[in-house]
Amino acid sequence: MREWVPVSTSPRGRLALAAVEAFGSRPFAEVTVTELAASAKVTTGALYHHFGSKLGLYAFARQDVERRLLDRMEGALAAAETTSSDRSAAVTSAMLVGLDFAVREGFLHILGDPPAGTDQDHLTEMLTKSIAPATPLLGQILTAAWRAALRAIAEGAPPEEARTAIKALKLQLPNTP
Repeated sequence: MREWVPVSTSPRGRLALAAVEAFGSRPFAEVTVTELAASAKVTTGALYHHFGSKLGLYAFARQDVERRLLDRMEGALAAAETTSSDRSAAVTSAMLVGLDFAVREGFLHILGDPPAGTDQDHLTEMLTKSIAPATPLLGQILTAAWRAALRAIAEGAPPEEARTAIKALKLQLPNTP
């Protein structure tokens, strides 16, 4: 759990909010330090002071957005598993809940792109854990499919088509007793 939550009126908080909006709607490489600072009504020096770099600000914003995503997906998994012993359906439900959240909040790029500047992928870890004891590669494949759906929406595909594609994924997971 984060020890500090930015206050939206502070320079750090305004930078965090600007980053969530900018990185949510556009790829990392297309967002500039200058525009982030301007959007937050601070200098670029303030960005470097608070976050060290554009990547540092991105990592901060992504961690926040990703935690909100994983909370929803883990909740969907838990809810689906209490009503059914079909883990495949639970995983699909979680992926749909996550997709709907990302679309609704405008987080298509920040969640549709793999994490920048790190090898740790919390979404892959969560999906891999949810399908255990299946192969870890399956978690990577599901994550790639989920992110491809977000990128397709970002490029203009209707969200309902992405939902249909995720529903069409048929997982053959052994049910737990």
